[in-house]
Amino acid sequence: MKIALIAPPYPLEEAPSPPLGLAYVAAACEAAGAEVRIFDFIVSRYTPEKLAAALDSFRPDAVGSTAVTMNFIQAVSILKDVKKHNRKIVTMMGGPHVSFDIENSLKIYPEIDLIVIGEGEETLSELVPALTSPEEWEKIQGIAFRKDGKVFATPQRPLIENLDTIPTPARHLLPVSRYLALGYPVSIITSRGCPNKCIFCLGRKMVGYKARFRDPSLVVDEIEDILSYGFTRINIADDLFTANKERVRTLCAEIKRRGVTFAWSAFARVNTVDREVLEVMKDAGCDSVSFGIESGNPEMLKRIRKGITLDQAREATRICKEAGIITHASFMVGLPGETKETLQDTSRFARELDIFYGYHFLAPFPGTTVREEIEKYDLKILTDDWSRYDANSPTVCSSKITPEEIVSFVKVYDDTLDCQWQEVVKRYEKKQCTPHEELLVEGKKRMNFIFKLLSEDIIEEMCCSAAPVADPVALFASNVASEIGGDYPFVSWTIKTLMDAGYLKCEAVNGSVRLFWTHNRNVDELPVA
Repeated sequence: MKIALIAPPYPLEEAPSPPLGLAYVAAACEAAGAEVRIFDFIVSRYTPEKLAAALDSFRPDAVGSTAVTMNFIQAVSILKDVKKHNRKIVTMMGGPHVSFDIENSLKIYPEIDLIVIGEGEETLSELVPALTSPEEWEKIQGIAFRKDGKVFATPQRPLIENLDTIPTPARHLLPVSRYLALGYPVSIITSRGCPNKCIFCLGRKMVGYKARFRDPSLVVDEIEDILSYGFTRINIADDLFTANKERVRTLCAEIKRRGVTFAWSAFARVNTVDREVLEVMKDAGCDSVSFGIESGNPEMLKRIRKGITLDQAREATRICKEAGIITHASFMVGLPGETKETLQDTSRFARELDIFYGYHFLAPFPGTTVREEIEKYDLKILTDDWSRYDANSPTVCSSKITPEEIVSFVKVYDDTLDCQWQEVVKRYEKKQCTPHEELLVEGKKRMNFIFKLLSEDIIEEMCCSAAPVADPVALFASNVASEIGGDYPFVSWTIKTLMDAGYLKCEAVNGSVRLFWTHNRNVDELPVA
């Protein structure tokens, strides 16, 4: 059995990092006996022709994709291209969007043959051997497909009780060097489950109310494996990392016992941290914590079932600062009952905390309480164009405030940040900025440039020299600068640093020279990556 897995495109603004869920799926498929390849279009350009070449090279029996609501349409479009190329290939999809919109996904999109619902590892262990035998699918819990022209879902599969039985994510199948070059942290989970009841969140429905924890020793094993690839920063992506303080202490103690050194961040709730646990996290390398506070209005917090108070938020951010941990908060706009006054409450409270913060628009994803019970919340869904569900623009409105008023509120904040950034850029250009500001400007410039190289396949399509070249960096920097713009010194410096790090390599072939991305720093990239 050969299975190709798709990582659909993801915008730079959403901080693309190595796809953790897909790496778990790949590991489960490998454990079930399949030969697996990942076609990663997050850090490379997608075209139907490129997909066709990859399919012809690998010749998979099945192609699967995961997707969140925001990139669901792109993922479906790729599966449609798969079917156009070879209709015999079994196509499947997993992830939160299709798990909670089964009927529509299978009725509207014939290019999806099968949906893996919810937590998929144990389901895949049974499904993989039967992928090309549809008559066997009815016997497998946790999937949905078409039967006799109708959508058919098998019984729900129980959640995995022991997370330590799940294979470690198959990061060896990812184009690791490309992600290292881009510079975002790699994610890991140490637990699954969320006991909270926020009306806008899918966490508890996707992975259950009860927190299930991995063995700290196995978590640190995985951390050491991640660091061996060259990553130096890890994001703990648990729905609620600090759900059990004793376990946090045990995990941090294991990190310290082994002498594992790395920087890491985590998500937490303001009512689940205290000074002692934050100091333990800091001592083990944690330098950043993110809180979802959502609103600065107490009644709003009750309405969305957040289960926190403003005083708890004040205390949590205060002790984070005292522990020396960078603190970030996210606030949501367009919530049920939102008014101009509640928005101002949020604005005042966010500024009072004196931390980094940002705004997101409420997005009623399939499966969320707010979408399923929308009539209770004086909200109207404005669109089912899933590409707009990136939380960066209104997808709902209420009778008390217009979408335009909410957009205007966020724009004031965004414009203020942009104005501050432009001032930093001006100081940088005049060589009057601080060393920290210089790092920020050059880091952003470098990240945007590298993402352009990756997402547009600039390196792959760059013409080779007609003869060996003594200085390949100079040759390719000149070509790249001419192709996509940018000053030559910056382009030359960036390409040199990528080559010095082993992310890019140069080779002579039949008298010509080509530059190419490596799979990781020591292994050439797979032809289909």
